[in-house]
Amino acid sequence: MRVYQFSEQPYYPVWNDHNGSLRVNLPNRKLDPKIAGDLFHRYYDEWMVADELGLDIMLNEHHQTATCMSSTVIVTLAILARQTKKARLLVLGYPIGHRPDPLRCAEELSTIDVVSRGRLDMGFIKGVPYEFPASNQNPVGVMDRFWEAHDFIIKAMTSHDEPFNWEGEHFHYRQVNIWPRPVQQPHPPIWTTTGNRNQARLLGEKGYAMATLGSGYATRPLYDAYRQGYIAKRRTAPGADRFAYLGLVAVADNEAEAHRRGKAVSIYLPSSGIVAPQFRNPPGYLSIEDNVKLLRGEAKPRTGTKDGRFIEMRTAGVQELIDVGILFCGTPDQVYDQIVAFAEYCGGMGNLLMMGQAGAMSHEDTVDNLTLFSKEVLPRLRAYKQPVAEMAAA
Repeated sequence: MRVYQFSEQPYYPVWNDHNGSLRVNLPNRKLDPKIAGDLFHRYYDEWMVADELGLDIMLNEHHQTATCMSSTVIVTLAILARQTKKARLLVLGYPIGHRPDPLRCAEELSTIDVVSRGRLDMGFIKGVPYEFPASNQNPVGVMDRFWEAHDFIIKAMTSHDEPFNWEGEHFHYRQVNIWPRPVQQPHPPIWTTTGNRNQARLLGEKGYAMATLGSGYATRPLYDAYRQGYIAKRRTAPGADRFAYLGLVAVADNEAEAHRRGKAVSIYLPSSGIVAPQFRNPPGYLSIEDNVKLLRGEAKPRTGTKDGRFIEMRTAGVQELIDVGILFCGTPDQVYDQIVAFAEYCGGMGNLLMMGQAGAMSHEDTVDNLTLFSKEVLPRLRAYKQPVAEMAAA
């Protein structure tokens, strides 16, 4: 199992001063650039610690929000590509659904792969609903734009002999010939995320690494849908390395201290949904079917228990979050057992996206959390033999 350390690089000093919205319309006057600079340096320092400890690194991008200052993830990637030595650099995500220029995306990511000497993992996403007003893009047809941008980026990265032209529905280019081309051939590995079974099956057909985010024990049906698509295309089951899961992690020498850290980390969960209602579901972002379910009250949260119930993770306590597999928390032995139990329930999970820092968790707690995990849990996870899932039912 590979483990990627992740932080959203939050600007948490204003989390209690937002007037109902941490995204899109929170005045940036509330941000102190000196404090933001100190926080950026701190988060970079923690990723450097993760690299030294043998962890991989995950980054993401969001816009106009105090929950995530990483609005230009390519900057952070550029810094870490040069400063780190061993860690894989997973950008999950790199939104291409509302970006106007996939040629620039191909150039940026290829350069990062070259500077890092072939350590980039590309995680393409469509972008969250709150970011479409800020990007001035139309949510209608976002997945069509996403897949065209994806196809263009891959063609740009894999065309080496002469320039090509591109005439698509959404993008038009002449004389495409990116310099530099990526180190990894034919291109850096592709990842993406989903909480939808139909999309999971499509990703299985493509064979991309698929991550689910905070879905708890509702993750298994998504993994099974992926397996169905993968098997239908290749007549063989996917390896555990095709599956990833984002979970919060808090480990300490004793259970009481671990739960204190778990509470600090889990403060992140309610923050992500604090957004003005007019930005939550822009017309066209969700399918007609999904909007009908919302109107009927049939839409369920993604976070599930083993017995099929669902919880509201934004209000759940530490132990409840542990019970549903959102938070892996406790002593090193307890955290190892929780992660293994979750992986076995899911039929195999080769990548843990570890949110080892979130919210107002201190630098000292974060470094100790990462260090203890890396020394006491990581070696056992690397040695852990993944289960082989039974073929998913059609």
